[in-house]
Amino acid sequence: MTNQVDLVPTKLAVMAMRDNGYQNTAYAIAELIDNSLQAGATAVELLCRERRELVTKRERWTIEKIAVLDNGLGMNAETLQMALQFGNGTRLDDRSGIGRFGMGLPSASISQCKRVDVWTWQDSPEQALHSHIDLDEVAAGRQTGLPSPEANPLPKEWLTAGQTVGDSGTLVVWSRLDRCMWRSGTTIIDRSESIIGRMYRLFIHENRARIRLAAFDDPKAPRIARFAEANDPGYLIVPSSTPAPFDKDAMFEPDGDLWEETIPVEANGATHDVRLRFTIAKSEARNRPDGKDAGRIDYGRHAKLNMGVSIVRASRELELDLTLVDKSDTRERWWGVEIQFPPALDEVFGVTNNKQSARNLTSIAAHLDDLLDSENETEHEIVQRLREDGDPTAPLIEIVKAIDRRLRHLRSTIQVQRANARTGKRKTRYDSESAEVRASSATKDRKAEGKTGSSDLEEELPDEERIEAITQELVEEEGLNEEEARDIALDAIESHTKYIFTRFEGEGSSFFSVKSKAGEILIRVNTHHPAYENLIEVLDEVPDEGAPEADLLKRLIRARRGIKLLLMAWARLEDETLNANERRSLQDARNSWGTVALKFLENN
Repeated sequence: MTNQVDLVPTKLAVMAMRDNGYQNTAYAIAELIDNSLQAGATAVELLCRERRELVTKRERWTIEKIAVLDNGLGMNAETLQMALQFGNGTRLDDRSGIGRFGMGLPSASISQCKRVDVWTWQDSPEQALHSHIDLDEVAAGRQTGLPSPEANPLPKEWLTAGQTVGDSGTLVVWSRLDRCMWRSGTTIIDRSESIIGRMYRLFIHENRARIRLAAFDDPKAPRIARFAEANDPGYLIVPSSTPAPFDKDAMFEPDGDLWEETIPVEANGATHDVRLRFTIAKSEARNRPDGKDAGRIDYGRHAKLNMGVSIVRASRELELDLTLVDKSDTRERWWGVEIQFPPALDEVFGVTNNKQSARNLTSIAAHLDDLLDSENETEHEIVQRLREDGDPTAPLIEIVKAIDRRLRHLRSTIQVQRANARTGKRKTRYDSESAEVRASSATKDRKAEGKTGSSDLEEELPDEERIEAITQELVEEEGLNEEEARDIALDAIESHTKYIFTRFEGEGSSFFSVKSKAGEILIRVNTHHPAYENLIEVLDEVPDEGAPEADLLKRLIRARRGIKLLLMAWARLEDETLNANERRSLQDARNSWGTVALKFLENN
């Protein structure tokens, strides 16, 4: 009779688990921080032990060990063994906090190193218990199980380097770092700080935990030592890691009074709330008084790194998802969307065991149109069928649709916000080559020829009266703030220009509308009309510095195509006008417009 063998050889299983999908070292470190916070820690430290090393005749700092130290409750011997087992733990069915999956400590550790040591204590660090996993011993067959925890005082270097060593706590140390993405403690801290600050921003902001980052070769004198600051992709939390002036003052604001939306989701016989939050950049963040492009300022670059939908589970961010982001549009950095849900909805959202993503939500977001594309069923019927089939992702359709709906509004608001403000920049008075100045000059020539307009009568009003009237019009009808509106009015009156361009969110088919006010002609362009996207916007937005020539060429091609399509649309309108008198009126209008255009465009 053949002897039984292991279903999965230990060394093969453990080695395979090294490739468990952590994005980088920072995300693996986050698993340890999760454990600390779940254990009630109010202080956590990321400690990097370095050494000086000669590399190509130059000395540099090289990482030797990475440790996470906390002042949590600590573990007894039985719990320590469970914590080091793959797929085991004390919170496998606990839906009250960050943990639950039982994979974090060993899985995250071996993804970065060949040896992990754990010291934990409940009375004093002098009475700590110790155990370890050593992959070289596993590979050699010398370690097939976990060593029984033994009494072993906390090593002195960590006692000295740490600031949070209390009567209880845990220290996890990674050594023989063969898979660490970064090679120095400085880089590990610099690259991890933003991610850690974002993941645990609510813990930091609400003073539930402080996270210290330190790198040292001498534990008594760390080279780097600082606390992680909150990094909020919704840019409401202050103080934060956002560059000045928005480190102390929020860079974004809630998107209207209804900026929070709650969607109830049923799971396992209970109803749980999913909260959506929507924010948008403040006008002063995007529209700088010095006229510089805010996207190229430090805080604009910071916002670029925080683009995406922030998915938050139990106060801890899982990921910043880019599925709904238009990566070709640099303005995507100026909105914020946050989803908050409890661990009870893990199966609905498809939370992975390394807590790095919500797979079901991302899948729905990526394939929503295909999912709802049916000739035989309405959207409601499709969702109802999914519910009846027991598909746990059915509620996510409503969530994704709610986000998509608000994103369309946010993007439109951002277009109008920047475009209107750019029109009214006080420092950029209309120059002699601007379209507004050229059109105003052509208008004067037509007036000299006896071609007067209804707006001309009010040009004789006092300047201050005209400025006030235009300001109020822009505030009440365009939604600009008082300062922006007055700047636009001042520019127009003081530079003697006749035309003012503004943007609005229209629902109809009109591309633009015309209105006179206080001697000015206001041209309101509908940002929801495709002509705006294909003509005005494509040429009006300033490309990022160093934009590839291919991108610029695409803009020109889109604009040329847009102009042709507009002309062809007019041609088709005339062709469809079967009544001879109506067609003659259109032709007369086209000829008259062409005459005015001739004057406006000559010598352009």
